[in-house]
Amino acid sequence: MESLLPLIIQLVSGAVGGNIAGSLMKNASLGTVGNSLAGILGGGLGGQLLGMLGIATGAGEMDLAGILGSVASGGVGGGVVMAVIGMIKKAMAK
Repeated sequence: MESLLPLIIQLVSGAVGGNIAGSLMKNASLGTVGNSLAGILGGGLGGQLLGMLGIATGAGEMDLAGILGSVASGGVGGGVVMAVIGMIKKAMAK
């Protein structure tokens, strides 16, 4: 169970990051559910990609630095994926 905790933190942080990005980019927002789903996807992907690159994301460690790394990687990944999907959606609507 301990190895799942960083992933869960990244997914939740991704959902939050997706919703924050959606509120900042109102013209590319996917709605609360869409922002959350895109954020969850981005949070998981972002955390895993940063972990593969060797950037500390808290994988396996549940000290303060590990938790903050998971929150940061998940939140940023969630925001980026939501923004990309929102921009694609906006471009396709034209």
